[in-house]
Amino acid sequence: MSDDGGLITRLPFRDTRLPVRTRVADLLARLTLDERIAMLHQFAPGVQRLGLAPFRTGQEALHGVAWMGPATVFPQAVGLGATRNPELVRVGEAVGREARAMRARDPRVGLNVWSPTVNLLRDPRWGRNEEGYAEDPCLTSALATAYTRGPRGDHPERWRTAPVLKHWLAHNNETDRGITSSSVRPRVLHEYDLAAFRGAVRAGAVAGVMPAYNLVNGRPNHVSPYLREQLRTWTDQELVVCSDAGAPSNLVDSEHYFDSHEEAITAALLAGVDSFTDHDQDASKTIARVRGALERGLIDASTVDTAVGRLLTMRCGLGEFDECDEAEGAAGGIDGAFDTPAHRALALEAAEQAVVLLANDGLLPLSESGVRTLAVVGPLADECELDWYSGSLIRRSSPRAALAERLGADRVVFADGLDTVRLRTAAGWVRVPDVAAEGERPVLPVRPVLPAEEGPTDEGSTGEGPADEGSLDPAHTAGRTDLPPLTVGDTPTELSLADWGGGVLTLRAPSGRYLTVADDGFVRAAAERPGGWVVQETFTLEAHRDGHLLRHLGTGGYVCVAAGALKVAERDSDAEGTVFRLEVVERGEDAVARAAARADAVVVVAGNDPHIGGRETEDRTTLALPAQQERLWHAAHAANPRTALVLTSSYPYAVGEAADALPALLWTAHGGQAAGTALARVLFGDISPAGRLPQTWYASHDDLPNLLDYDIIAARATYLYFDGAPLFPFGHGLSYTDFGYGELSVRREAGLTVACEVTNSGPCDGDEVVQIYASAPGPSRVPLPHRRLIAHRRVRLRRGERVRLFFTVPVEDALGFWDVAHGRWTVDPGTYEIHAGASSADLRATATITVEGPPPAPRPVLRRGLEAADYDAADGIVLVDRTKVRGDAVACRADAVGRLLFRACDFGAGAMSMTVEAARDAAGAGAGDDATVEAHLADGTTLATVAAPPTGGRYTYTTVRAVLPTSPTGVQDLHITLRGGLRLSRLGFSG
Repeated sequence: MSDDGGLITRLPFRDTRLPVRTRVADLLARLTLDERIAMLHQFAPGVQRLGLAPFRTGQEALHGVAWMGPATVFPQAVGLGATRNPELVRVGEAVGREARAMRARDPRVGLNVWSPTVNLLRDPRWGRNEEGYAEDPCLTSALATAYTRGPRGDHPERWRTAPVLKHWLAHNNETDRGITSSSVRPRVLHEYDLAAFRGAVRAGAVAGVMPAYNLVNGRPNHVSPYLREQLRTWTDQELVVCSDAGAPSNLVDSEHYFDSHEEAITAALLAGVDSFTDHDQDASKTIARVRGALERGLIDASTVDTAVGRLLTMRCGLGEFDECDEAEGAAGGIDGAFDTPAHRALALEAAEQAVVLLANDGLLPLSESGVRTLAVVGPLADECELDWYSGSLIRRSSPRAALAERLGADRVVFADGLDTVRLRTAAGWVRVPDVAAEGERPVLPVRPVLPAEEGPTDEGSTGEGPADEGSLDPAHTAGRTDLPPLTVGDTPTELSLADWGGGVLTLRAPSGRYLTVADDGFVRAAAERPGGWVVQETFTLEAHRDGHLLRHLGTGGYVCVAAGALKVAERDSDAEGTVFRLEVVERGEDAVARAAARADAVVVVAGNDPHIGGRETEDRTTLALPAQQERLWHAAHAANPRTALVLTSSYPYAVGEAADALPALLWTAHGGQAAGTALARVLFGDISPAGRLPQTWYASHDDLPNLLDYDIIAARATYLYFDGAPLFPFGHGLSYTDFGYGELSVRREAGLTVACEVTNSGPCDGDEVVQIYASAPGPSRVPLPHRRLIAHRRVRLRRGERVRLFFTVPVEDALGFWDVAHGRWTVDPGTYEIHAGASSADLRATATITVEGPPPAPRPVLRRGLEAADYDAADGIVLVDRTKVRGDAVACRADAVGRLLFRACDFGAGAMSMTVEAARDAAGAGAGDDATVEAHLADGTTLATVAAPPTGGRYTYTTVRAVLPTSPTGVQDLHITLRGGLRLSRLGFSG
């Protein structure tokens, strides 16, 4: 701050007695146009003459403060979803307090936190499945609302941090995520994807949203009209829209949606994007593009002011402009705390509540007196995994460490289940140079990794990643070059080989370090664990002559021997990889079988490494457990029938054989710093498990539609519409005790009020997650969900305790749907069922309610016509952008036939003519082919076939009129057939 004799502190924008709008207007007026433009970039510079510090949008805080060094690490978001406990998601408060505390020590820690992720877990193959809460919008919205209240804080005006929801909108694929378009019909848009965002925004705890990389209906999310038409109508609050990293440039560079960056940034600003995350800390390109747009007259200064005003409003809410210091700010409700006993206890409680007991045939809970020796085996048995959005661990507990601490190390037998292998080349055996004493990987105690008082370190990133919000994994060590590379010689080193499925391997030296590749290309045993934006610790073996080539997946190059050392050849080089012969010293399943045979019970801990085989930028192609891990539980069970399989993973698996064969099966997401302790407490019955599945577990990936099929209604996807038999249904989870459900009642007042009685009738205290679903058992004019969650509550009951629970839900939320025929939410008259139960498939009590009212009105096609996107059913079409600004149309390929169905169209006394509004790019039409729109009735009567001429562009529409030789009358279903690669926007009818 400049020496101004205190003048700055007396300016109106510093005066906390004034309304925020007045303060922001004052500050905005004092900024030059250049200063305002610069604030549009993620890294906004300071303005010294006004005492403004630099500010950046973006701090990852999905389940703990990420990338800024040690922080409390809570369970992954999907694990928090499994808790079904909005009250527990006060985790958000702990994260917000840690962000404030870390900010006080390190100004690089941001207060605009980019979390939570509210994308629905529509498809379990999505690489970022770990980041979402659930496949259901009601559950996701409840948890997101609870989480954001924590970072936001309780002060009515001052925000602890400013949470931003991501990723807007309909984003569930990493495959070509920057160029693929999600085809989302209006019902799915309103009932599913938007619903996940609505609740938290309306609750007032959200500072804004981040658009996703993908397109929706042919239009990039960063120019989405729904930001104006939906998001900003849900609240009077000034929301901030922060772009995803690199996405503003993608509008031109990869999506080719605009011809120039000036046009692209104009469209994004007009759509409502306020902060541009692009080119890391280099703001010059964003500034130049905004200036270019101003010079070309595409925007004026008021457009800039609107966006900057929103950003300044957020900063004002964070207390940045207040005339107070940090201590005074703390008194105002924005205080911070770091690694406190309360946070540690909360991390343990969250991990405990996230454990889901999938199956149990009496094996669990284990008894300490009945288990003299316990075998703890599997590739994750001695791991406490982090993911891309984790902070560095201050404390850690693995299952092995926690169980050894509980029982004593002498009572725990361990085998990681990895294959022990040696690699040989023509020049000799592959060996790891001795740099430290090698031997069995030690049991890691449940203790701090770093002293708690050390707090954050200098490890962390102030920049943004190459493909999303970040680029640095602070605890990852792949780049070390101080260790010698692997060599070849006469004496082999035995390596541990883990097969993560799909041919993806990791190799670990006896020291416990992973083989990795640094920038110089040499292979070293240098990484503590796999990680990084590009994982450098993964390899694959490719059969070649009498051996294998070893390909490094991070670079794509083959490993070769150069001057006696192992090095990865450049991908485009002519160098051939060295041929390796793989010698298996011992199969992992053999070691597991030995350990299992020595024990009274076995716990197999399997699952995924969050950086491998399903993560950001990489979708899964299968739900199968890796074959190596399948062999482990088979071997353990064959040696000892008292075997439990614990799946620790970011997503579901298809494990039907294990569910049938094993006496116990559990799942938990990666549980953060207290994961091992939490699992041990569940296994031995200190607490009764009560986690519930946040998404359907399918019997096979064959039960899933195409990854890019976003129409959950037509695809019959998620528990809402899936017609098959799931392996484990949405909401499933067992307990060590039993719960009985009494009478269920429902009455309609201001909303639906549901009352349900639940009793713990089992042998121990425990939690029950009471789930309330609604369904429409009778015929419906539109396809409705089999049932849908409308409320839930996790309740703790002592043995024998009974409780009566009450739920109130708006009628529209419980029974309504988006009526495409009239463009509004509606509740049709009829009889509905309200259910209470322990899962979506375990409904224990049912009550009915009748909604009175007139029958639904047919479509008034003579008066309003038909928007093509408002179909009731379709086949062979995709939804596309009608214009680059707003509106949807339907399209079919030139070589395909598209079909649309519009039900209950009211033609009145008769329609005499039909108009077709269509566009057709001649370049996309087949040579000599006609593009036509054919209309016919359900009985096959053809009304008209209209030829759509080339219009010269996909956004250039023409209207063609046809006289109907047969005049349709009354209410009838209308069928439309499209041919020839056209875009249909609208149909009109006149009498």
